[in-house]
Amino acid sequence: MPDLIRILLVDDHAVLRAGLKALLDAEDDLRVVGEAGTGEEAIDKVKLVKPDVVIMDLSMPGIGGLEATKKIAELGLGTKVLVLTVHAEEEYLLPVLEAGGSGYVTKTSADIDLIQAIRTVARDEVFLYPSATRLLLRRYKQAEEDRKESPVALLSEREREVLAQTAEGFSSAEIGKRLFISPKTVDTYRSRIMEKLKLNHRSELVRFALRTGLLKVE
Repeated sequence: MPDLIRILLVDDHAVLRAGLKALLDAEDDLRVVGEAGTGEEAIDKVKLVKPDVVIMDLSMPGIGGLEATKKIAELGLGTKVLVLTVHAEEEYLLPVLEAGGSGYVTKTSADIDLIQAIRTVARDEVFLYPSATRLLLRRYKQAEEDRKESPVALLSEREREVLAQTAEGFSSAEIGKRLFISPKTVDTYRSRIMEKLKLNHRSELVRFALRTGLLKVE
């Protein structure tokens, strides 16, 4: 049996939650362990059942999904938040990441992407569509920091390459193949990067790379 990924569903529509539960429980490595209909209820349920991944809607009664995502991240329980919403990327993707979310899936493509996205964020990686990465790059291009004054100056060229490709969503094995080094060496570089930048989670690496302009559109 694969390691079980425990999931909390957060959406104010019970019918949608039921459909998602049926979809996810059909997978051997996924199990829905709780449901919530509001942001406040989601925070309480996270404290109670300590899920690995929260599937979070944004538009709900009460504090809403973004504020709930922020408060869940602040709990420090290691729970990953994956946003599932109908909203346009342009308006909500950046706030989701800044709130501490680990990814973004649109409801229109949930049947295709949601299971992969859950497994991705459960591995402490970030799930982003290529279009979303390009959107964020355009948004940050004008505000790129001066490299000489930026913490980027603390990193070697190879560390910058590993950081950029991590932010693009590549796994350690994929980065190793692209840079002709072993996955273990990639992990060593990533640990060194996080130590230098005083970061704790891979999602923070993604936000740092976006803010400092390390990502390049091919």
